[in-house]
Amino acid sequence: MLDWSDEQLMVRDAVRRFVDEEIRPHVDDLEHGDMPPYDILRKLFATFGMDAMARDRFEKQIAREKAAAAGEPLPEREDRGGGDGGSLTLIPIIELCRVCPGMVTAMGVSMGLTSAAIMSKGTIAQKERWGLDLLTMAKVGAWAITEPGSGSDAFGSMRSTARRDGDEYVLNGSKTFITNGPYADTTVFICKLDEGNPPEDRKILTFVLDRGMPGFEQSKPLRKMGMHSSPTGELFLTDVRVGRDRLVGETEDLRSGGRDGAKATFQQERSGVAAMALGIIEECLQVSVQYAKDRVQFGKPIGEFQLIQDKLARMEVARLNVQNLVFRTIELSAAGRTMTLAEASAMKLYSARAATEVALEAVQLFGGNGYMAEFRVEQLARDAKVLQIYAGTDEIQITHIAKDLLQR
Repeated sequence: MLDWSDEQLMVRDAVRRFVDEEIRPHVDDLEHGDMPPYDILRKLFATFGMDAMARDRFEKQIAREKAAAAGEPLPEREDRGGGDGGSLTLIPIIELCRVCPGMVTAMGVSMGLTSAAIMSKGTIAQKERWGLDLLTMAKVGAWAITEPGSGSDAFGSMRSTARRDGDEYVLNGSKTFITNGPYADTTVFICKLDEGNPPEDRKILTFVLDRGMPGFEQSKPLRKMGMHSSPTGELFLTDVRVGRDRLVGETEDLRSGGRDGAKATFQQERSGVAAMALGIIEECLQVSVQYAKDRVQFGKPIGEFQLIQDKLARMEVARLNVQNLVFRTIELSAAGRTMTLAEASAMKLYSARAATEVALEAVQLFGGNGYMAEFRVEQLARDAKVLQIYAGTDEIQITHIAKDLLQR
């Protein structure tokens, strides 16, 4: 794939118009936390039929699984080879990230990570109970793994527990830095089974919680450096009683959720960062080029100075490289292939660093104006930084890449 097709460009332009009309006028309210992003995201889904497409895919998947469970002939799968490859999903991510990257984080965690945890490992009943509402953004989802005492060592430092009590489980613990946490209707909660054994030997289990359950508390949005349009909060569980119907897969089998399910979710999350980074880079480059033409110092546009030209040239190199990573993602998907964890980590590492460097250079190019919220590169610089932190820090990506190389 060398460039966007005419069809993809038509979709891009349509999404760009939506962003200009429905999101740009509300950026200040989104940035100040006065407007949660979910109604705008639902309007985006409805406008482009994303909810209807998600419903159609969901119904076909459930039909196949029910047929398989009943021993009946399976409905034919649609041939995905050589198809779109997911570009119609990535294009809205890119365009949203040009203006409001936090909205992508809120959307991706809800209809991506949270739904994936249920749709990949849950029972048919669990998928029907929670999956469709998450995939269509009818309900807001949160994926809760990080704890106050953990971070990169998410499993080793995990202290949240599930204790058997008859046919039920009693959940206790707390989570932090949870995207959509304050507003989530459905929360995927990852914890350890407490069987009286040492914490490092405990099984990892995944449960699905609903807002308002007794003992389940969701905090107000936390204040943070960037991504203000993506509400982040804390979760507190005190003797939350749940039945086996809320245990993903309805089994304690380690392979049915636990570590493998969480790692697969990380892989999905990391592979989407390149599209987010591309949107940030494209916007920073576009406004920087225009500013270099318009801003006059020492009697001429600053774009005529070689140091400014160097910044613009490096931004363009980063744009081309990250765009090629996005194209590779599309081609792999069209071929029915998925990235390894190391490949996804490499893509995230490079893209996150590139977006952060470009955004900071944009601030520098704008000078004092770049430090002012009015010029928006200030917002993009704050938003870009978290790409190097969430879904695994740069340092964690490096270890995954290196370990894969050393094992070959």
